[in-house]
Amino acid sequence: MSNLWDLSAIQPKTEVVLEGDTLASMFWNAVERRGPQVWLRQKDLGIWRSWTWTEVGQAVREIGHGLLALGFNPRETASILSNTNLEWVLCDLAVLSAHGVANGIYPTDAAEQVHYLCADSASTVLFVENDEQLDKALQVRDRLPRLRKIIVFDMEGLRDFDDPQVMSLDALRALGRAHADTHPGALEERVAAVRPEDLAILVYTSGTTGKPKGAMHAHRGLVYTVRGYNTLIARDESDECMCFLPLCHIAERVGGEYFSLYTGAKLNFVENPETVPENVREIQPTVFTAVPRVWEKFYSGVMIALKESTPLQQAAYAWAIGVGHRVAEHVLQGQPVPSLLKLQFSIARAMVLNNVRRFIGINRARFLVTGAAPISPDLVRWYLALGVPMLEVWGMTETCGASTGVPAQRIKPGSIGPAASYNEVRLDPQTGEILVRGPNVFMGYLNLPEKTAETIDAEGWLHTGDVGVVDEEGYFRITDRMKDIIITAGGKNITPSEIENELKFSPYITDAVVIGDQRPYLTAIIMIDQDNVEKFAQDHDVPFSNYASLTRAPEVQQLIQDVIDQVNRKFARVEQIKKFWLLDTQLSAEDEELTPTMKLKRKLVQTKYAAQIEAMYR
Repeated sequence: MSNLWDLSAIQPKTEVVLEGDTLASMFWNAVERRGPQVWLRQKDLGIWRSWTWTEVGQAVREIGHGLLALGFNPRETASILSNTNLEWVLCDLAVLSAHGVANGIYPTDAAEQVHYLCADSASTVLFVENDEQLDKALQVRDRLPRLRKIIVFDMEGLRDFDDPQVMSLDALRALGRAHADTHPGALEERVAAVRPEDLAILVYTSGTTGKPKGAMHAHRGLVYTVRGYNTLIARDESDECMCFLPLCHIAERVGGEYFSLYTGAKLNFVENPETVPENVREIQPTVFTAVPRVWEKFYSGVMIALKESTPLQQAAYAWAIGVGHRVAEHVLQGQPVPSLLKLQFSIARAMVLNNVRRFIGINRARFLVTGAAPISPDLVRWYLALGVPMLEVWGMTETCGASTGVPAQRIKPGSIGPAASYNEVRLDPQTGEILVRGPNVFMGYLNLPEKTAETIDAEGWLHTGDVGVVDEEGYFRITDRMKDIIITAGGKNITPSEIENELKFSPYITDAVVIGDQRPYLTAIIMIDQDNVEKFAQDHDVPFSNYASLTRAPEVQQLIQDVIDQVNRKFARVEQIKKFWLLDTQLSAEDEELTPTMKLKRKLVQTKYAAQIEAMYR
């Protein structure tokens, strides 16, 4: 790989780049050291506004003092109900600086879920983004006796609203400035009182199999993990990153906010989830971490644009990506790239591939990181053919994020890499379950000692629920979730995630759930990509009046059948999908069938659409 990419820019860094044994002390050390440098950027009224470390520190100080003025006590919990934005980070750091516990709530959660999470975490303060999120809090506050104050980021639409329990973030900052004048050094005393073993954050699991569980992470584990991340995927102060995944999810909280706090990499906030493609082209990040669905959408966008291009452009792309794939194959085999092929690749990049990279927004990217769900190996090869290494990491909420990672020097598509240097990973000899042990493993589940004991055994090994294999080089590969493995009526063990990943590689399929446990053959419930399928329908004069009629159109059914036929050719007969059903309801993150990270909930889908599943087996 060193023939084509400067791996010195991706080399792991083992030295400590920022002192501090708690997140709070580490943050204030960063403010002191990096003062005038830019850390955060957010778009306001169409213009990007930069925040220096000094400015961030001032805002955090004001919010922190505001919390003290409200009577916020050490070790109390404050929850944040908001989309990913700069204010989320300011409030998070202020809570931690006030020796509190910070908890995030998905902005797509309903009022009843907000009630459960605030009650379970014993939140005394709730930060909300706007009037929409405030409405949820107001619906349930009468059943939250511990909740003392609700603080709103954006007061638009609330100009005439007056409620003694509710105040704006600006008002809290003003209160904090007054408190700092009369109580100088009070926040610094709180920061100094925070111990590494103290609980810092709660990250609630998405609750696909019952009520969400609050995973507890101490300052010590978080600091240890972000330092460990730099030995896996190094960043520095010159890097530009995007912050767009939910901050209440472990990936963006630790891999985005806290890792950038540690390394000094700039964080750029997208305007909203819908503007990610536009914002990434503006930002052109040098390091880009995302979930597979984002990488799939970018690939789909390129494929759709290609279909609309001229025959000459299509031919140029076919030649250029072919060259890229030949280069990628040499790289993956660990072989030197021949000089002539290098020259061809340089021409391919100049003529075509750089334009594709700019179209996506990754032309400056040193590398891409994918995690949180399995990704198709073909997608990893495609990005590598564009000239950008894609590194897959694996972990979970309970491991504070990444526990394994593919090194740039030795990429193996389909693998999640060897164990990260900062933790142990092994397979259970009886079940093949992946086990993790290390200081990055969480403290346990809040208020659920029995669940904690089920998850962490007496020797400290975390039972992840993922089944895997490991090769002679120590590279792990996930085969499936223990509870998701299908055993057909004929006794054949099948891992549905492999088939589902192949289906999702199609630009016309967003997600899929393969069915077949104790059944004579496999079937699938499929969620189409609305934009791409609508475009297909318009291009082929397929009549439809709404989403449901689009899914039922014979031409769309045949389109998906063609995708399934193509995927089936990659699998043995017993692993092939015989029938499918297209979800005829347009789903969003507010719907119960989807997790907050937009993945179909397997068990809920199977229960809710039992009648449609049975129809496929009649």
